[in-house]
Amino acid sequence: MRYLPLSDADRREMLAEIGVKAIDDLFVDVPATKLMRQLVNLPKAKGELEVEREMHRLASRNTPAASVPFFVGAGAYRHHVPASVDHLIQRSEFLTSYTPYQPEITQGTLQYLFEFQTQVALLTGMDVANASMYDGSTAAGEAVLMAHRITRRKTALLPGNLHPHYAEVIRTLSHHGGAEVVSLAPEPGKAASALELAAKIDATTSCVVVQHPDVFGNIADLRPIADAAHAAGALLIVVVTEIVALGAIRAPGDMGADIVVAEGQSIGNGLNFGGPYVGLFATRDKYVRQMPGRLCGETVDAEGRRGFVLTLSTREQHIRREKATSNICTNSGLCALAFTIHMTLLGEAGLRRLAQINHANAVDLADRLSGIKGVEVLNPAFFNEFTVRVPGNATVIVDKLVDKGVLGGVPVSRLSPDATNLADLIIVASTEINTDDDRAAYAKALKEVL
Repeated sequence: MRYLPLSDADRREMLAEIGVKAIDDLFVDVPATKLMRQLVNLPKAKGELEVEREMHRLASRNTPAASVPFFVGAGAYRHHVPASVDHLIQRSEFLTSYTPYQPEITQGTLQYLFEFQTQVALLTGMDVANASMYDGSTAAGEAVLMAHRITRRKTALLPGNLHPHYAEVIRTLSHHGGAEVVSLAPEPGKAASALELAAKIDATTSCVVVQHPDVFGNIADLRPIADAAHAAGALLIVVVTEIVALGAIRAPGDMGADIVVAEGQSIGNGLNFGGPYVGLFATRDKYVRQMPGRLCGETVDAEGRRGFVLTLSTREQHIRREKATSNICTNSGLCALAFTIHMTLLGEAGLRRLAQINHANAVDLADRLSGIKGVEVLNPAFFNEFTVRVPGNATVIVDKLVDKGVLGGVPVSRLSPDATNLADLIIVASTEINTDDDRAAYAKALKEVL
């Protein structure tokens, strides 16, 4: 039988209590063109075999990342994930685990989260890390809110080379939190300048948010930017979308960052059609009580044996809502475990070697593409991702590359549709999964479509 928990009288009572006449009044902010007025055109019923065949038919319209030379990045990267990672995270004690409310029976979960925090702190060069966030973009938004709490100021300064999706999340959270955002124009071929940023910082600025490497692949020395922010009483927040980069370039914490947030998808987690991913969040010891999420700690029990606990948990379910630093109610536990297993398999030497391979592959590809007439590589320095200017509309050219069997990158106009002056730019990523043949195929295909 159907379960119908609410009667018409119940619904009328609830609508009256919140001050609307009908359920449709709750959706007035949704554009009329986006509202569905009728059911989706799907058959009422199908047999299991028929559904399976239909789903396979629909899936066959996709181009799987592993099926063609793949050079897409811009915040989500294809790396090799060892088979042991997937095998281990599917063990029942991991796959079915939930929030470790009772430490005495969830020591394994608490321990791997503690190890995860340790890895993130070491990677970012920070003092302390939490037990993960939803993803990199929401971690960036939370970092800005945290900076507002610490400085008691309400304005965030966003350089134009911050990933547009991250900037949009920050603007959304700031809007609903009564804060301001100052966004600068993008400069594709230029890393963030401390002098230019310092000129924009004032007495209301709580933080400067810098991506490292930035969305176009540029790498900056963050120390002068940190000094400029600190001189004005603001914090430096550093965003890392490609965490493998920290195997090759200097950690943000070593250059004066106050808060570091990152997308951890590159380690242990596949592209997965855009998620779930895992947000990394690290900060200085002195700011730990303003950090969102949860923090696992190491302790000893009554008999002196090593144990693990939830040391801090500023989620609204654990404390009074008005005292919570964030309304994030969970963590990306399984994705964090995948990150931890993969990072453990790599070790420091393995991560550095992986980073070297990534950089070498990207340099080789950049050399090949820059040799094509009309193509310009904009970056003076980069890790495994760079931006090229092409003679023509980048979206059209990328579509033509797809017809040639090459996924050639992300048109900048896809990330920033309103920036018409960036319509001839493609962000290209080359990781360890790209072979010499892949890079040769890209260069050949690009020559043919230009």
